[in-house]
Amino acid sequence: MVAVTFAVPGSLDQLTGGYRYDRHVIAGLRQRGCEVEVIDLGDGFPRPRPETRAAALPLLRRVSSGQPIVVDGLALGVLPEAAAALRESHPLIALVHHPLALESGLAPEQAQALRDSERAALAAASHVVVTSAATRRLLVADYGVAEDTITVAVPGIDRAGAPARRPSGGTVNLLSVGAVVHRKGYDVLIEATDWLAGLDWQLVIAGDCKRDRAAADRLSATITRKGLGRRVCLAGSVSDRVLEDLYGDADVFVLASRFEGYGMAYAEAAARGLPIVGTRTGAIPDTVPEGAGILVAPDDAAEFGSALRSMVSYRWLREHCSAVARAAPMPTWEAAAQAFLDALETAR
Repeated sequence: MVAVTFAVPGSLDQLTGGYRYDRHVIAGLRQRGCEVEVIDLGDGFPRPRPETRAAALPLLRRVSSGQPIVVDGLALGVLPEAAAALRESHPLIALVHHPLALESGLAPEQAQALRDSERAALAAASHVVVTSAATRRLLVADYGVAEDTITVAVPGIDRAGAPARRPSGGTVNLLSVGAVVHRKGYDVLIEATDWLAGLDWQLVIAGDCKRDRAAADRLSATITRKGLGRRVCLAGSVSDRVLEDLYGDADVFVLASRFEGYGMAYAEAAARGLPIVGTRTGAIPDTVPEGAGILVAPDDAAEFGSALRSMVSYRWLREHCSAVARAAPMPTWEAAAQAFLDALETAR
């Protein structure tokens, strides 16, 4: 039986794609007979308070020598000293959802500091698990990680049934899912709605508004300035049940991400047969089935708006993209857990 410790930043029950991934993988490993311990490294990563950072290594040293430790990259990337200290006593597995330096809105010096820190932390890892082939390519090209030490464990997607409703006419319901942070491009999305003049549409944004309060405040102010209060709903964090209802009510999934290490919300939308308007960046072109939507360059409100107008205007286009999305194969959580187990066996 494999015994492994998962070290995660903050509570494991947070409603983001990264934490959902961690929960599913842990559950899958336990189903395969693994003994999994979870350690909470504390809140605030990747910018933890000094006392939180200082407490990380003592917490991890409590793990029995020789037992593999998986550290979520949101924390590991800023703990290079802890990673170096642990490498002699424990197989250290880095779980990288996306490189920290690629979070949008960072000053150049902040991005460089995060890149240097994460590069040093990854150098101490016995093995690295990533959620997409695109992230593997980034780590090999930009972070000096050997390709044969990287395992790709793609997030699983439960193939959902038909959405609850597909109205034949009237208002087109748009849905965007993801934490309200600069990287998700909600500012671009709202600017792109200028191209929807004369059309009947509504937009729901479901995502944590507390992760970056400044970004959330700017988004709310822009919605107000543009007089979109009756068309755009900032729903905040929602439960899985509410999110499922939102997917069921939606006609189109829209998200103007500046980067995604995988893009779980895109995959979940495709699994539900939603046509997609998104961006060609990071792993998104690999995640969205070809023909299931329209992908444009990131940070281009005009191009995004043009694609959005086409999708809202033409029912035939939505139906075509929906059919393609439904027919595409989707990865499973079972495969993700097995890939992770294989990585643990390799790192021991």
